[in-house]
Amino acid sequence: MSILHRPFKYTFKNATLYIVLANVLVYILMKFIPELYFHLSLFPVLFFEYHEYWQVFTYMFVHDYSSIQHILFNMIGLLIFGISVEKAIGTKEFCLMYFLSGLFCGIFSLITFVISGTPFVILCGASGCLYAILLAYAVVFPKSVISIWGILPVPAPLLVGIYAIIEIISQIFSVNGGIAHMTHLAGFLFAWLYFVIRMKINPWKVWKNAYR
Repeated sequence: MSILHRPFKYTFKNATLYIVLANVLVYILMKFIPELYFHLSLFPVLFFEYHEYWQVFTYMFVHDYSSIQHILFNMIGLLIFGISVEKAIGTKEFCLMYFLSGLFCGIFSLITFVISGTPFVILCGASGCLYAILLAYAVVFPKSVISIWGILPVPAPLLVGIYAIIEIISQIFSVNGGIAHMTHLAGFLFAWLYFVIRMKINPWKVWKNAYR
């Protein structure tokens, strides 16, 4: 078996909680040292001109420190879906998927910024990783039903599809310009490729078989 497909020995170390804690600590730190926001977020100008290459990794721990909503919603989502996925596939597999998705989304977004000629856009947040974990949740638990606002039951795979459509439409029509729609879609794309390439699982077949 090639190293690409070799499974990890199963362990569960609650890495999701440590990732959430790291995000919260960075958020608090930026309250005291606001200039860190520019050096830890993914800022194309600083990345290329000042060689701050670490940003492609650190941006996923950074959230808008002027508001609580950004980090609050991301961390709630990560706790809801991340812990379940981590328990199902193991901590090592979860961490590999999570951090590689963050790197993929960062590099993808960086290329998008360069191509679109927007070097002064700043990318931050765990949203790309969260979207990857959401898709993973829908693959691992295809028959799971998620209650939207606590009242509207939606099957997990359908929720992924709805979010994907919303992100595509929002990107095309520039809805909510401050939101990185392409980064969210990159999270979905990476998770899909991760399952197909590393785990030899076709998400579409999983969903199709679950709802025959």
